[in-house]
Amino acid sequence: MHVDQAVADVFGFHALQLGLPELDALQANRMPHRWLGCDRWPAQTLLNREAFLTNYEALPFADASLDLLVLPHTLELSFDPHATLREVARVLVPEGRVVIVGFNPNSLWGVQKSAGNGPPEVGDYIGHRRLRDWLGLLSFEVQDAQFGCYRPALQSERWLQRLAWMDAAGARSWPIFGGIYMVSAIKRVRGMHLMGPAWKTSPARSAKAVTTATKGME
Repeated sequence: MHVDQAVADVFGFHALQLGLPELDALQANRMPHRWLGCDRWPAQTLLNREAFLTNYEALPFADASLDLLVLPHTLELSFDPHATLREVARVLVPEGRVVIVGFNPNSLWGVQKSAGNGPPEVGDYIGHRRLRDWLGLLSFEVQDAQFGCYRPALQSERWLQRLAWMDAAGARSWPIFGGIYMVSAIKRVRGMHLMGPAWKTSPARSAKAVTTATKGME
């Protein structure tokens, strides 16, 4: 997956990775304030990263206070994925970005999960289309979606090497059936318009407009 590319050029001041502390999803981002929030691991064991414990469904941030959120498999680990996404929408600034990585149920990994061979700590896989619908209801506009990992999830390194050809073939022939997807979306706020600074209107131009209006009334 290309999380580094997705976050590298997102600008602002405050970024948050929510969950999966084993992955540094913000390492390529240059915002001055970057945090890691998790709900299961003690903060002191997170490899000296600035971290805090939190509930995904009740984030300790004010409304419209974050510029970027990254959710690496966070929704599958959340007790309430809908509430987590609502919190993401609440804390993001208008035009803020969220990057979500998830397991694809429409893949070999999804078949293995249905057969009881998936990670036991991970909840239901959330389909790419379903996630897009949820984001749309929260006024997010999906900018990009990518898929990867077409080999089955195996523990044997030998068989993983033998099936390496499936990644190239999958990306070329059946891209939407990758085991993992990444979705990047922007928070849109209806009725918002960018306005120029007031100092752009010069006093001389304002005075001329008044004179013209008065002259037309004579």
